[in-house]
Amino acid sequence: MSELSINTTQNVTINFKSASVGERMLASLLDFLIKVAYVIVVAYVFFNLLGISRIMDKLDFWSQMAIVILFFFPVMIYSVTLESIFEGQTIGKKLIKIKVVKIDGYQAGFGDYLIRWLFRLVENNLMGGLIGLVAMLVSNKTQRMGDVAAGTAVITLKNNISINNTILEEIGDAYQPIYPLVIKLSDNDMRIIKDTFLIAEKKNDTETILKLSRKIEAVTGIKNQSGNQIDFLRTVLKDYNFYTQNM
Repeated sequence: MSELSINTTQNVTINFKSASVGERMLASLLDFLIKVAYVIVVAYVFFNLLGISRIMDKLDFWSQMAIVILFFFPVMIYSVTLESIFEGQTIGKKLIKIKVVKIDGYQAGFGDYLIRWLFRLVENNLMGGLIGLVAMLVSNKTQRMGDVAAGTAVITLKNNISINNTILEEIGDAYQPIYPLVIKLSDNDMRIIKDTFLIAEKKNDTETILKLSRKIEAVTGIKNQSGNQIDFLRTVLKDYNFYTQNM
């Protein structure tokens, strides 16, 4: 696996491991099996038990095609739909613990997943998927053509990282939170906030710490009760950890 550096919108570089070709292929295989299972169940229940196939025999070709597309459309849009819902993951990706991310640090959106899906139609259907496989093998970020076009990459979530590299903060059982509005922020927001804060604190960059504190206040509506920006940021991190663990 190669290392993938993502420069976030806060100009913080976060290092991830690109998912290997094997991981991506295994995730695709699991997704394929799920789609096959869906096709088998739908074909058996609707076309066999409920007799839709007998009704279709009386229809013209285009009407038959419309019915087939209607029932099997979920298979066609499987990847773009689930990646949009689960923020870069299908069921196969969740099981293998890999995820689609933007290489510029932004959260991938529907448009990005749609581009990947459109290119997948070409990559998977030309030469039996060989094009997509070759693209991943020659890419140092294991990107297929759809990833390059969408500006995305697939990373592994199996990294062995310490608590300092995550959004987690060590808190005791008796910890009392102060800012419940931190739940307005997402895990991705908190990861960026923590990375930015740790770097700024290490460099004694008071300007960045002040800007970060004011940004959090503006986005969440939180008011700094301590008067100290560093204490405020530490409390925000701990409070987010407290509320998300107890929700």
